[in-house]
Amino acid sequence: MRRNSGYTLVEMVISIAVGLVIIAAIYAAVNMGQRSTSGVERKVAAHQDARACLDLMSLEIQMASFNSSAATGIWVSPADCATISGNQNYCGIQAATATSISVETDVNENGAIAGGANEVITYIYDAANQYITRSTNCGGNQPFLGDTAASGRPRTVRVINTAAVPVFRYFNSQGTEILPAGLPAGIPDIARIDITLWVETEDADPSSGQRRRMVYATSVIPRNHVITD
Repeated sequence: MRRNSGYTLVEMVISIAVGLVIIAAIYAAVNMGQRSTSGVERKVAAHQDARACLDLMSLEIQMASFNSSAATGIWVSPADCATISGNQNYCGIQAATATSISVETDVNENGAIAGGANEVITYIYDAANQYITRSTNCGGNQPFLGDTAASGRPRTVRVINTAAVPVFRYFNSQGTEILPAGLPAGIPDIARIDITLWVETEDADPSSGQRRRMVYATSVIPRNHVITD
């Protein structure tokens, strides 16, 4: 009679080993794909936030010193948005440093400032907490790009500008930079403002273990301020 035999123990062990190797390879490929996708999602979220913030900053700063009625003595102190400023020659840029700027615009064209929404806007870079705040009409600083770690709110990006990479740089009509030491006295001469946002993702990339970094920059010409000067 013909003898029927099954698998030997050695064959079974080899089969199991080969199967485990294949499963491990598939798991590694799937895991790598998931990590890569997660990293891309973090970068995309950070990009969208930074890009949107830069666009809004550019638009609002560009409108600095808008005063269609040519009213005089309307610019107010950015400290309280009510007291008439003693620096009327600063027009709609009442404060300007490497980490902050306060711009004023007669949005409702009534010949007064702070009577309408968003007529006094202040941006401040908080280096300690790595985020940028925005306040309107002295209503208090609100998270604009990033947030404090203690807030409990989603924090997709950190703003990591340094002294070597300031958020704001100012130039006169000849293209000469107005250095921080020349401010605020040099505010009337501002003809161009460079905005740079150096950001990194809040969470590390799963693939590299490092936060992804990106730089966004633009130049703004506050035409109304130039004309006023």
